[in-house]
Amino acid sequence: MPIRINLLSEALAEEDLRRRDPVKRAIYIGGFLVALSLVWFSSTWLEYKLTQQKFSQVENEILAHTNEFAQVQSDLKKISESQKRLDALLKLNTSRFLQGTLLNGLQQVYVPNVQLLRLKLDQTFVYKDGTPAKTNSFGVVAGLPPTVTQQIIMTLDAKDSSPNPGDQVNTYKEALAKQSFFKSNLETNGVKLSNLSSPQTTVIGKPFVPFTLECRFQNKTR
Repeated sequence: MPIRINLLSEALAEEDLRRRDPVKRAIYIGGFLVALSLVWFSSTWLEYKLTQQKFSQVENEILAHTNEFAQVQSDLKKISESQKRLDALLKLNTSRFLQGTLLNGLQQVYVPNVQLLRLKLDQTFVYKDGTPAKTNSFGVVAGLPPTVTQQIIMTLDAKDSSPNPGDQVNTYKEALAKQSFFKSNLETNGVKLSNLSSPQTTVIGKPFVPFTLECRFQNKTR
């Protein structure tokens, strides 16, 4: 039987051993995993950039709406303040003190031998600051708006030249307090005698008594 000798068997064995070398396999697998990781990192980075860009757009939209909301709130506050001023002006217009009505009421008060000499009207306005709303443990306590209180004092200088000067002073005082306009607008006991002078005489020798009445009107707060 013939004997065959393969002189390349050793070289073929070494080549086969090299092909089956685990280190080379590990290198190939490692290279593939690195490439796969790079692909995954690239896709993740691209997705992150797209998400970041979208987030920036949404943030800009939110900021724009926030600015619009703040502007709307500011406009509503201005409208509310303007409406309050208009309401205050309307209230002032409807409840303002009419001096024509006052003079009409005065001319309806007649007592014989009493002559009105002088009228003085002091009208003042007292302003009071409002209080802002506060928050405590029970909730929100509503604030109070500013107010203006109108105070009116009328001073009447007159003279009584009746046969017995001075007798008609109280009569005139009572007639003034009972007149419809003054009765509905003066304070309780709002007519007071503030001065009663000594009897005097006119240039023709007729005696009279000067006197002064003070009339306090009801305070009106707006």
